[in-house]
Amino acid sequence: MLKVGLTGGIGCGKSTVAKIFADLNIPVLDADHVAHRLVEKGQPALDQIQQAFGTAILNPDGSLNRKNLRELVFSDIEQKRKLESILHPLIYQSLQTELEQLNAPYCIISIPLLFETAMTHFVDRILVIDCPVETQIERVKMRDNLTVERIQSIIDNQVSRVFRKAKADDLIDNSTTDYRLAEQVKKLHNLYLSLSACRD
Repeated sequence: MLKVGLTGGIGCGKSTVAKIFADLNIPVLDADHVAHRLVEKGQPALDQIQQAFGTAILNPDGSLNRKNLRELVFSDIEQKRKLESILHPLIYQSLQTELEQLNAPYCIISIPLLFETAMTHFVDRILVIDCPVETQIERVKMRDNLTVERIQSIIDNQVSRVFRKAKADDLIDNSTTDYRLAEQVKKLHNLYLSLSACRD
């Protein structure tokens, strides 16, 4: 099965694109959803995180206090690396297990940090969703209610737009309308179907 890695900067519209693929009956796996599942109460990953960062990252009911953890790792690169060393191997392990249960010509694997985790070998093709940085900032501000400075620092922590575009096998420009977006996805859908047919 052809594995297409879907990636892009924050606010570029990865979820919107993933949904259009899902509407075309293509299986979509999502690294962020997997990460959320892994840190639910009672999961081994949450115990590991608590041992690494202390009880300050837990709510009174024992569930993860995402805000506290985010604040902790956001301002400290070492702490961020520590968290990633716990979570990233588990995320990819979990994605691999899900992949083995699929039966489709191709699938989409949404991995926002595909380049940052140096896991491009996990997929066969890389689909990058792209839009100008100003658009990213505008969208995230409306969606997450964050300050421009905070959004900019998240963008600065990700690989650059230029780097992403240079590494893309396929590129979707999401700086205009949804109508145009659906059109681009449909074109790629047909391409991936024909590529997967060649692999059989």
